[in-house]
Amino acid sequence: MRIAVLGTGDVGRRIASKLVELGHAVCMGSRSADHEGGLAWVADTGGQASLATFADAAKHGEMVFNCASGQHSLAILSSAAPHLVGKVLVDVANPLDFSEGFPPKLSVCNDDSLAEQIQRAHPEAKVVKALNTLANPIMVAPRSLPGSHVTLVCGNDEGAKARVAELLQSFGWKRDEILDLGDVTCARGLEMWLPLWVRLYAKLGTGDFNLALVRK
Repeated sequence: MRIAVLGTGDVGRRIASKLVELGHAVCMGSRSADHEGGLAWVADTGGQASLATFADAAKHGEMVFNCASGQHSLAILSSAAPHLVGKVLVDVANPLDFSEGFPPKLSVCNDDSLAEQIQRAHPEAKVVKALNTLANPIMVAPRSLPGSHVTLVCGNDEGAKARVAELLQSFGWKRDEILDLGDVTCARGLEMWLPLWVRLYAKLGTGDFNLALVRK
């Protein structure tokens, strides 16, 4: 599958590298097609992937991952808007605001979410919130943690969520570990997990943890 990964940070590189490993045709999106870090990543793949502007990467992709920072996601996706129509848009970003230092606050919460803002801005895209509650190594290697644990998804389009779930299974997630919470408004809960996540990270000194649900 042709997949665009928008963002050259740790999350974007981690997901893009896994997708390349799985044999997908990956184009990483950046502000410029000669971004130094992006070109270094392409070189690390042995030239099996490519780098382009956000718009050109989105044009390449049958599926698009938003791995940009939450602060810049809306502007970045706006620059690629014509190429998001009809496509599954996997939103991995979190609306973290570090303007007052650590721990960050959320720039949007309670009655709205970044994923909902993205869906409103791009009504013809099929937004699926996924993987935002995890440290990026666990996103693509869930078996690195012992036992069964969960990853959460939500979105308005059932077919889009099914396609994302299939891709997540190729990352190593078991089908019963992928929990669909419902429509895109459920992203409020997924994103509000982050203030607790960062405090757990500070306490534990590692991001190697995840949610496991114990049900009767």
